Amino acid sequence: MLSKILVNNYYTGFAPDPLLENFKILLFGKKFNLEKIISKGYATPAAKWIIEETNEFVLLLKGKAELVFEDEQKIKLTEGDYFVIPKKTKHKVTRTSRRPLCYWLTIHYK
Repeated sequence: MLSKILVNNYYTGFAPDPLLENFKILLFGKKFNLEKIISKGYATPAAKWIIEETNEFVLLLKGKAELVFEDEQKIKLTEGDYFVIPKKTKHKVTRTSRRPLCYWLTIHYK
């Protein structure tokens, strides 16, 4: 017998804190996490670098964003852009749009 299938909407049901990046794990396994992120006018604090222990596939579904990497490479993202951040790569978000909100989908994997 088939279990009941639940349908959710990516853009609803999650009230973001406007001062933070907001994370919600949608699906996880032994070697991956599928994560929803919403941000509104967010920037990583100047003295902080983000360093992940896994590779991270990043897809920006809505909004605009800018990131910088430790080697000073800067990238500007618009809706539909995606890329991979190799594990242990220092990076930070320098800007996200306020309107529309930034909706990200990330996959952390080993």
